[in-house]
Amino acid sequence: MTEQQLDCALDLMRRLPPQQIEKNLSDLIDLVPSLCEDLLSSVDQPLKIARDKSVGKDYLLCDYNRDGDSYRSPWSNIYDPPLDDGAMPSDRLRRLEIDANSAFDQYREMYFEGGVSSVYLWDLDHGFAGVILIKKAGDGSKNIRGCWDSIHVVEVQEKSSGRSAHYKLTSTAMLWLQTNKVGSGTMNLGGSLTRQVEMDSTVNETSHPHIANIGKMVEDMENKIRNTLNEIYFGKTRDIVNGLRATIPLQDQKQQDALRNDLAAALQKRQTHT
Repeated sequence: MTEQQLDCALDLMRRLPPQQIEKNLSDLIDLVPSLCEDLLSSVDQPLKIARDKSVGKDYLLCDYNRDGDSYRSPWSNIYDPPLDDGAMPSDRLRRLEIDANSAFDQYREMYFEGGVSSVYLWDLDHGFAGVILIKKAGDGSKNIRGCWDSIHVVEVQEKSSGRSAHYKLTSTAMLWLQTNKVGSGTMNLGGSLTRQVEMDSTVNETSHPHIANIGKMVEDMENKIRNTLNEIYFGKTRDIVNGLRATIPLQDQKQQDALRNDLAAALQKRQTHT
């Protein structure tokens, strides 16, 4: 019964507005407290922003940079609130993490023209894993509010030869938009998608081969998710609205239909005589 309850709860969360995930998740946990741990580990929540005062940069909070009640900054590698025995990446991985944050900071600026990004890495027995986080919130101009949150979890298994590696990427994107205009009133549109891809790739003799391989996978995945969201949510909504509301007045539509019928009848009569 618990497994069925979890499936129903996750199915329900996928259909509820992403901007209200925290409230809906809390309500579900209140209804079924036994699912608390499973829900918290299975449901991706909108990313929160914190400020690293030592370097004056923002960073994103998630379970992957949390230890207890403290969160590690990717810029200074310091926990806030301070934590003496917090989990840290190895020296080799920390150097890779610094370069990855720099690379994805440029990627975010090119694609999103703003927002916040963070990359966190941790060691595994035969490689490493990491998460790439990107958040871009609308500024509310033109009576349009919205937010994009993308979470990319990647696992890298380095082959014994050292010349290739296996990459497994799991990506989740959450998007919501809200418009409030005189002509159309208030409209909410939102949803989330999760996709997964695996691939083997050559590790070239460059300074940071893993960053290049992971970056290409993330870029391709985000483009696919954006196109899918555009087709499913925006395209489908446009079709429904066009089916419910005509932009041409009814009288003009009737005149166009009558003219079309007259032309068809005239052409048919002409073909009959010939």
